[in-house]
Amino acid sequence: MAAPASPDSAVTQRLVIENCAIATVDAHDTEYATGYVVVADQAIESLGAGKAPEGLANVVRRIDGTGHLVTPGLINTHHHFYQWLTRGLATDHNLFNWLVALYPTWARIDAPMLAAATQGSLGMMVKGGVTTASDHHYVFPRGSGDLVGAELAAAAEIGARITLARGSMDRSEKDGGLPPDFAVETTEGALLATEEAIDTHHDASFGSMVQIAAAPCSPFSVSTELMRQGAELARRKGVRMHTHGSETVEEEKFCHELFGMGPTDYFESTGWLGDDVWMAHCVHMNDSDIAAFARTGTGVAHCPSSNARLAAGIARVPDLLAAGVPVGLGVDGTASNESGELHTELRNALLINRLGAHKEAALNARKALRLGTYGGAQVLGRTAEIGSLEAGKLADLVLWKLDGLGHSSIADPVTALVFGAAAPVTLSLVGGRPVVEDNHLSNVDEDAIARTARAEAQRLARIAAEG
Repeated sequence: MAAPASPDSAVTQRLVIENCAIATVDAHDTEYATGYVVVADQAIESLGAGKAPEGLANVVRRIDGTGHLVTPGLINTHHHFYQWLTRGLATDHNLFNWLVALYPTWARIDAPMLAAATQGSLGMMVKGGVTTASDHHYVFPRGSGDLVGAELAAAAEIGARITLARGSMDRSEKDGGLPPDFAVETTEGALLATEEAIDTHHDASFGSMVQIAAAPCSPFSVSTELMRQGAELARRKGVRMHTHGSETVEEEKFCHELFGMGPTDYFESTGWLGDDVWMAHCVHMNDSDIAAFARTGTGVAHCPSSNARLAAGIARVPDLLAAGVPVGLGVDGTASNESGELHTELRNALLINRLGAHKEAALNARKALRLGTYGGAQVLGRTAEIGSLEAGKLADLVLWKLDGLGHSSIADPVTALVFGAAAPVTLSLVGGRPVVEDNHLSNVDEDAIARTARAEAQRLARIAAEG
């Protein structure tokens, strides 16, 4: 329903989109075949069927959305931006072999490389409708510079919201882990650096552009002490927690051999289940694991393309949702999902889950869209601000063009968006500010990003080859 307009004296400027289909992804899945959205400064002021209210003051832009669908901005809940520099490598490996092949290269990354990779990774997602992205960065080689600062500065230029999951590793090859010894931090150093990142960059206010999460990498690259103290740190600081969990059968075997229990029981024993936690992947979970996630409110970042690329398996997404587990979508790193954008995950989440036990009843187009929008807001703890189109929420939205050749004969716009080819983005807003217009990034030079990323990828390859 349309909300009453704000007093004109309180609004600096308004943007009006009309004549478009709208999928709000609100609690009732409200949709309008033809409707309008009014944006007042950074927030959605009103939306509904038909034409926008008459007599609106301070309207600086009107957009005819004929042939378009408006949705909430897509929310990416798991990524590794740095991997933009190592796309197309180790393409026939499972997870552990892939990590062993690429860690020696990743361990040479520095701040200029990460800045270039951030703009490549984030730029590609934003072009494809992402307005909020979470990046799990856990590689901090000695002497690499201010990686957190470099990433956030590069992201700010593009204009998307960021949850930087400040990762860490303290279990290297000498301790039975996978990363090289010089690529990990000490336990104390990782905790201090995570706290510094929170104190320096985390903004918990409404509409914030940067939030920080505490994010030890995974059970097989992190000590139990870092897991426990990382959880204590996060809760003391009031930030969310993120890690990889139950991605492969090899990980499950590792946990049983090292800890005498499976991944979910291990996470619970270290304080890593709760409604302030979300896990990436969660492919190999039994009924007891799913019940534990549901009982504690622990969220899941589902990454279907990466799971397929690394032959990890099919996550039980329909069962997770039926149990009440919050589930969002993730691109994962672009070294295991070279397309690097989230629309692919809407489609692949639907298709891949239909290969599982639930078959054609696993997911439909609207459930897939909810995973990529409201579900993402759930796992990032931001449902009061983003994830659905409702009056008072932030104006993070996407205007998808669906009247071209790729979608011309699909009558239902949500079906066209999810089942069809990648839809061009006519306009994408973050807090009412354009980040994409006419399918191009608004705030940065895409060609310059591509050139810089290519040069930094080549520099990284040379350094890695020199050892």
